[in-house]
Amino acid sequence: MLSSLIVRTKSGRIIPVVLAAMLMAACSGQAPQTPAANIQAEASASSEYYLQQMQQSSDDNKADWQLLAIRSLIREGKLPQAAELLGKLPQELTDVQRQEQQLVSAELSIAQKNMPNASAILAKLNVDSLSNSQKARYYQAVIDASQGKASLPVIRAYIAQEPLLNDKQRLQNINGTWAALTQLTQADLNSLVINADENILQGWLDLLRLYQDNKQDPSLLKAAIKDWQTRYPNNPASKVLPTALDNVLNFKQASTSSVALLLPLNGQAQVFANAIQAGFNAAKNGVITQSAPSQPQPAAAPDDANAAQPTSTDPNANGAVSTSGAAPVAEATPAAQTDADGMPVAPIVPPSASNAQIKVYDTSTQPLPALLAQAKQDGATLVVGPLLKENVDQLSAGSTPLNVLALNQPEQVQNNPNICYFALSPENEARDAAKHIWEQGKRTPLILTPRGSLGDRVAKAFAQEWQQLGGSTVLQQGFGSTGELRQSINGGTGIRMTGQPVMVASASQPQSVTIAGLTIPAPPADAGAVSTSSGKVDAVYIIATPAELTLIKPMIDLANGSHSGLGLYASSRSYQAGSGPDFRLEMDGLQFSDIPLLAGSNPALLQQAASQFKNDYSLVRLYAMGADAWVLANHFSQMRQIGGFQLNGSTGVLSADSNCVINRKLPWLQYRAGSIVPMQ
Repeated sequence: MLSSLIVRTKSGRIIPVVLAAMLMAACSGQAPQTPAANIQAEASASSEYYLQQMQQSSDDNKADWQLLAIRSLIREGKLPQAAELLGKLPQELTDVQRQEQQLVSAELSIAQKNMPNASAILAKLNVDSLSNSQKARYYQAVIDASQGKASLPVIRAYIAQEPLLNDKQRLQNINGTWAALTQLTQADLNSLVINADENILQGWLDLLRLYQDNKQDPSLLKAAIKDWQTRYPNNPASKVLPTALDNVLNFKQASTSSVALLLPLNGQAQVFANAIQAGFNAAKNGVITQSAPSQPQPAAAPDDANAAQPTSTDPNANGAVSTSGAAPVAEATPAAQTDADGMPVAPIVPPSASNAQIKVYDTSTQPLPALLAQAKQDGATLVVGPLLKENVDQLSAGSTPLNVLALNQPEQVQNNPNICYFALSPENEARDAAKHIWEQGKRTPLILTPRGSLGDRVAKAFAQEWQQLGGSTVLQQGFGSTGELRQSINGGTGIRMTGQPVMVASASQPQSVTIAGLTIPAPPADAGAVSTSSGKVDAVYIIATPAELTLIKPMIDLANGSHSGLGLYASSRSYQAGSGPDFRLEMDGLQFSDIPLLAGSNPALLQQAASQFKNDYSLVRLYAMGADAWVLANHFSQMRQIGGFQLNGSTGVLSADSNCVINRKLPWLQYRAGSIVPMQ
């Protein structure tokens, strides 16, 4: 027994040595063997690993490792290396390898921002032959190639991708599906043609319809969502609601029983604060009511050459409001109001009067953190203000548990769950102008702005919105003082349609790209844009005072002809109070925007406000802002929590973006044959 045990023990020690020798002999003169590569599965390892495996592999599976390395290089943002490696793939590939080559080529084109090429490659792929992992990547590529533009194929891609994802990816997919659906205009929805077997898509469209019908009333929307979940139990959103709709189910109305109003009651900004406070109190006391939304229907402006012009300092230097002297236009005829996408906007009727307690705090006497702490100690449930930009900038730096409706916005807005930003900023007006000009079919705009920070801010805001709409480069041309303009026009020099490109990150030049659910930095965009010559520009957006506009408009006509077909547009900064018939005839054809109150939505209120502020219409705008601040305060939770919520205000159709920055859709009017008429 002992000898037998000893033999087995010795054998156990000897056998591994023998096996190792045999393996070394068998492998002598051969390359190291690598594991098999599965190109139809995930590729989560580093590019270094795949490149090493590629170098060590035989010709049979080298291309597989090469394809996996390309995918990893794209994910890591090493696009030149990925492109080089893609070009070195062998000509002879299997059908499976060829399919993966096409898919990875499309993903590389997306990372390189060549969306047309990516779409062309994707159109040739046989989706049925792909693995589930590849299908998920394919549908993501279709979504990414759309550059955020909603369409029926993109929504179908989201729906097809959803069953292929894990739980975390599924929520992103559902939110993406909902975001795409809510981008569709009423015209898009009316033209949709879906197949009889597309039950999931039909459920999504029904969810969108009930949302549009009930989004103004959270209680009705809650009940509608619950009913929809019962009717569509197999829809992905029935199990996991989009975050925006989940917020509706958890919606709680913010209290406005005690409001702290933070305004500068001393110094140069006091005149602005007084106007805002007057409008806020008027709305709170039921003086401002709106029984139905209205569309301005102005007649000719009054021939009052002595109408008072604004005398207050332009607060645009502080980014707070956009001001210009403006006379009332005429009475309005009630009509249905719609948003930018043609969707109906239900009227929001403020209470006839409120028992809310309002306490005003002077931001010119104490630091903002101290005022917020005092307001909380005094029992405030909501804060309206501050107004000055330097105070608003402090909001993101500090913290307060109170809901805050700031009356300005910082340069870089952070998404704070208890803060919304409301400002009559020229940037907001420029974004609205970009949408209006785009809707009129114009595609190559030039922005004429005063030289300096105001002009640059407006141009950047316009260009960003323009490129999000699908437009390309926007040109900007600056002008100097009225003295410089007079010298130019006296010298027979007009304004030609040339300018420098406004350089902004666009939808076609993103800061990052998402491939197969992973986000990587985008390569630097080529800044070598060139100016556009006369003849290509088809629209001009002018940021000018009335005095500047009287010189700019003739100079444009001088250089380009009064019948050049150019669309001329101006901001409310150009709207002149009491413009006479000569001015209106000279401005013939020019379109301009202004707040509904000054465009004729509420003539009685306008007359009252104009009288109160002695026809200083820059202060009338601030009065309207104060009135809307009260309405927004009473709907703070809806604006903060319910995506797409809108209401009609004295300063425009108000809505909030994802950061709760309040945007305004303004009415547009036009000088025509000596009269001022609304644009339909």
